[in-house]
Amino acid sequence: MAAVSAATEGAHVTIVDKGTKLGRKLAISGGGRCNVTNRMELGQLISFIPGNGKFMHSPFSVFNNEDIIAYFENLGIRLKEEDMGRMFPVTDKAQTVVETLLREIKRLGVTIQTNQRVKSLVIEADQIAGIRLENGEEQRADAVIVATGGTSVPHTGSTGDAYPWAKAAGHTVTDLYPTEVPITLNEPFIKNKTVQGLSLRDVQMTVWNKKKKTIVTHEGDVLFTHFGLSGPIALRCSQYVVKERKKNPDHPVTLTIDLYPETSVHKLVQQFEQRKSDDGAKSIKNALSNVAPERYLALLLEHGDVDKDTPLRNVTTVQLEELARLFKAFPLRANGTLSIEKAFVTGGGVSIKEIVPKTMASKKKRGLYFCGEVLDIHGYTGGFNITVAFSTGYTAGKNAASDE
Repeated sequence: MAAVSAATEGAHVTIVDKGTKLGRKLAISGGGRCNVTNRMELGQLISFIPGNGKFMHSPFSVFNNEDIIAYFENLGIRLKEEDMGRMFPVTDKAQTVVETLLREIKRLGVTIQTNQRVKSLVIEADQIAGIRLENGEEQRADAVIVATGGTSVPHTGSTGDAYPWAKAAGHTVTDLYPTEVPITLNEPFIKNKTVQGLSLRDVQMTVWNKKKKTIVTHEGDVLFTHFGLSGPIALRCSQYVVKERKKNPDHPVTLTIDLYPETSVHKLVQQFEQRKSDDGAKSIKNALSNVAPERYLALLLEHGDVDKDTPLRNVTTVQLEELARLFKAFPLRANGTLSIEKAFVTGGGVSIKEIVPKTMASKKKRGLYFCGEVLDIHGYTGGFNITVAFSTGYTAGKNAASDE
């Protein structure tokens, strides 16, 4: 997007990439369907970018989510809107987006150099004069845009190459950490795979701090895995687990799952008591079989110290109240997350305090621009990170072109 934008402004543009082909990360984005942006209203969209989202007000004033939609549709890619404002190509193929962008940069006369590893930036006093390749060759330029991504999904080429370049140019790189990453649990039922593959839909997950205060709550779907939790809300909660673990490394982080976010404990107890009077002869696992998935119900009963084969009429009100509380706040202890390489997104990066938001230009060196995930900006999954990438890329390209 940076190349398209700069070339459209009339600049002579070269893309230098260490990989064999361009767009590898784009090609696997959105589960291989490429969630090109999100159609939320801008204020709401920024709230889904918890990592320095407010910085995006300026780039969005240059090129926002509606501009991204119009841009791709003008290039002939028909888009469709799915739940939560997510925008996908009608083809359901990320490759459509990759091929269209490649055709466009070729039409604009952009030079593409693949299999070229950049070693460093060429810095002359307070100005960037080009790049130096690993083979020693220097390529001069009036402006350099760094668009290397972070350190997540390294097999696509994002292996953190640009952080040393940024530091050499005088920039601060904030601590890197995984975001949008599965959460690891040390619970016995995870280790013995009792609930592996179990998916809970439309539940609430809350992350608690050491003082038992809410850090964040997200609603949606969660998946139990052989190591812990995955699925949309686990990914969204993960960065808060990482930060809380960093503050209190000796303590696991408490999470709770609310199976019925719209129903109170009191209301649940009433429902259980009604079942008791209607189906009291049945075992509790059968009497409540349509209230929770079988394996999850078994887990809650075990946690509440109720034998699943006990006739419901023999279960006391006190036990039913405890069960209702577990339905509303089943506790889990997170001991961390998977590694940053396994994360969908990198938290941290080149400090945004040192970037001009309206242009994406470096405040440290003339002719240097940054865009995308290399910056200390990150969003939830759902088209937010790619929107940041396209917006900052377009803004960087448009303004770098004026340095020529």
